[in-house]
Amino acid sequence: MADIFDVIADGTRRDILRLLLDRSSAGEQGTSVSHIVHELGASQPTVSKHLKVLRDAHLVSVREEGQHRYYSLSAAPLDEVDDWLVPFLDEAAEVPAVPSSLPEPAAHAAEVVGRAAASAKHALENALRKLPGR
Repeated sequence: MADIFDVIADGTRRDILRLLLDRSSAGEQGTSVSHIVHELGASQPTVSKHLKVLRDAHLVSVREEGQHRYYSLSAAPLDEVDDWLVPFLDEAAEVPAVPSSLPEPAAHAAEVVGRAAASAKHALENALRKLPGR
């Protein structure tokens, strides 16, 4: 299997993943190849080639109905990317400037609480994504 970072490095594949995420969030139970072709303005062979790469990386699942194929996002493999990326985001996160009227210990405490809240938010979102049916 290709490295997940190589798979998502391609802009067309990221566009497909975004489209599938948006459609899934809207309650769709799968997106047809023809819809993906129409939305991206790409050729059917190009979309099919990228969908195969995404299938091989387990980022999408396919449901066949007759001659039609419906694709859905399978975001679990992106946890590897998430786990790799988050430490960089935590370090680079822009913490809003604490008003200078606060004493230094209070300003430091506010910064620590803000970072802890951001980290907790990330952990909760990651856990919720792993729940069945999400």
